[in-house]
Amino acid sequence: MKKIKMRRFLQDKRHPALDFLKYVGPGLIVAVGFIDPGNWAANLAAGSQFGYKLLWVITLSTIMLAFLQHNVAHLGIVTGKCLSENATQYLRPWLSRTILGTGVLASISTAVAEILGGTIALQMLFKLPIVIGAILTAGLVIWFLFSNSYPKIEKVIIGFVSLIGIALLLEIFIIPHINWGQAAKGMVIPFVDAKSMPIIMSALGAVVMPHNLFLHSEVIQSRQWNLKDEAVMERQLRFEFFDTIFSMFLGWVINSAIIIIAAALFFPRIVTEISQAQEMLVPLLGPVAAILFAIAFLFAGVASSVTAGMAGGSIFAGIFAEPYDAQDPHSKLGVLITIIGATLAICGLSFVTSSFNILIYSQVFLSIQLPITIFLQIYLTSSKKVMGKYKNVWFTKWLLLATGIFVTLLNIVLIVETFK
Repeated sequence: MKKIKMRRFLQDKRHPALDFLKYVGPGLIVAVGFIDPGNWAANLAAGSQFGYKLLWVITLSTIMLAFLQHNVAHLGIVTGKCLSENATQYLRPWLSRTILGTGVLASISTAVAEILGGTIALQMLFKLPIVIGAILTAGLVIWFLFSNSYPKIEKVIIGFVSLIGIALLLEIFIIPHINWGQAAKGMVIPFVDAKSMPIIMSALGAVVMPHNLFLHSEVIQSRQWNLKDEAVMERQLRFEFFDTIFSMFLGWVINSAIIIIAAALFFPRIVTEISQAQEMLVPLLGPVAAILFAIAFLFAGVASSVTAGMAGGSIFAGIFAEPYDAQDPHSKLGVLITIIGATLAICGLSFVTSSFNILIYSQVFLSIQLPITIFLQIYLTSSKKVMGKYKNVWFTKWLLLATGIFVTLLNIVLIVETFK
């Protein structure tokens, strides 16, 4: 990642107002994990069962996610190293390897959900069996990561996010009876009852994912060129904030759109499977809407699988105190462990349980690992030894701790509810 030439990101003195556009990208790479198949499943369940009432969950989760991602991106900018590299440098070897080992497992677990999403989309579009679809999706992801440079990957991911958004917006324009007043109310006014709690926990828990925290601290370095110039550093920190906010906003729009579509079309008929939602679209809006839905879901699955592979490669390379580089043996091995491990898990589990259950089990492991990553991040970004004068101020540290504790408690409850 750090071998990329950065000259194209130098300040444009002719058009200073357009400088921000040169920094847009790392946040969108991370936003893909915010609109992955797990989020689609949670959002479809929320809209189909409770209409517009749970849109506030997307608003709250986006705020939490933006706060954590902004903080971990600062770590990458200030130190010039990703979360994994910093853990290797500043923690005892046994502790860093244990933490990063669970991080690699979390990336594999994430990739299970992401590759499964691409597999389900191929099944919806071409009736391919789960095993064939998983192998094709994994092969495409590995080829894409190993044959393209980071700048090209970034452009393609931005294109995928754009196409997902366009497909969902087209779906919304097709729907004739959206209650925008109720939708606006649902975005800001919390609604909670006993029946909605499992979905609220699933939706919130599916947003903040450990691999994204590792990934953002890595890809943000594609915009670095001078760590010694304080003015450059301050400028980078400022632009990173706008990139993160802009990207999280797009994620909020896409996730909200999925709930709005489900609320307008399916409520109060309960949707628990992605393919079920697609099948229900045909008699309501026609085959074109169903195809648009499947295409958007395919882009979400493939794009998020790519970022899961990058995250796995970054974490694994960090164990050896190295940055992510798709041509480096350690990064390459980390990608292969992540993608092939996830594919084998899908192929094996598909013979004994449903794709929906595979998705749930993958999220459970993420719930177990997530607090480890969050508190690692807080420890490093609050350390003067690591961050110097850019360490967290006291109120930022306490807000991060409060967020980390809240997410931890939420995920504990989610695990308990899953195994009841």
